[in-house]
Amino acid sequence: MPRSVSYKNIILMAVLVAVTLLVMRFTQVGRAHLTPLEAAIKDSLSPLQGGLTRAGETVNKGLGFFSSLGRLADENKALKQQVDQLKGQLYLQEELKQENRRLKELLQYHDQYQRNFQTKVAKVIGRDPGNWFGMITLNLGQKDGIVKNMPVVTPSGLAGRVVAVSDNTSQVMLISDPRSGVGAMVQDTRVPGVLEGTTAASGETRLIDIPKDTNLQRGQVVITSGIGGTFPKGIPLGRIVGVTNEPTGLFKTATVEPFADLNRLEEVLIITTVYNPDIVPSTEGG
Repeated sequence: MPRSVSYKNIILMAVLVAVTLLVMRFTQVGRAHLTPLEAAIKDSLSPLQGGLTRAGETVNKGLGFFSSLGRLADENKALKQQVDQLKGQLYLQEELKQENRRLKELLQYHDQYQRNFQTKVAKVIGRDPGNWFGMITLNLGQKDGIVKNMPVVTPSGLAGRVVAVSDNTSQVMLISDPRSGVGAMVQDTRVPGVLEGTTAASGETRLIDIPKDTNLQRGQVVITSGIGGTFPKGIPLGRIVGVTNEPTGLFKTATVEPFADLNRLEEVLIITTVYNPDIVPSTEGG
């Protein structure tokens, strides 16, 4: 190795060591003033440092914003759940209110007729989808003392009769079923007839076998006649809404709109005992 190169390396190393020692001295902690070199470096780097600081603050704010969005979404979800719960409570309260009203009406009907009938309250738990206005299922059966042919009523009027019974349920054929037949009469004129259902989908009934010379008018009330023994006398059935002559020309037929809302039955009364079938209770219609 040439001596000149060796001397240069030694001199360069000495300079670097000296600069390092000088920098360490001037940058020691606790100094009150900066050196001109330090001040120049700090001044040249301050815009970059400020930009980086602002960028960091922006990033922090952005992260905070997105974090707050997540919190707001969670709070909004919780509030929606609370609103849904409150709505559910309101709906339940309204349902209980309506059920209470219906049960009060049933109780008033029971009180009005208790001298003539003994009844039991039953809930409608099923309908025949293919015969909506024909058959319903109640939550009382043989264990509750229910037997076949017991009349089923509402505060507005007759609904039907029990046609089949199991231990815990009973099936009721409504008066609107085409297979149903109820001994009936026009309340004011006492003209007798038979009330039967029309079609399974209409919910209407008709009074048949009325002599041609009988004066039938819209608005007349039809009640049970007691003939046949299944239904007590005097239970409201419905109101005449139309009159036509039968094709034979011997009889008239009256379309009767039932007082009982057969499409919305929820609770009914089953007449389990008839004390005095000859007494006709007062009828107000629906």
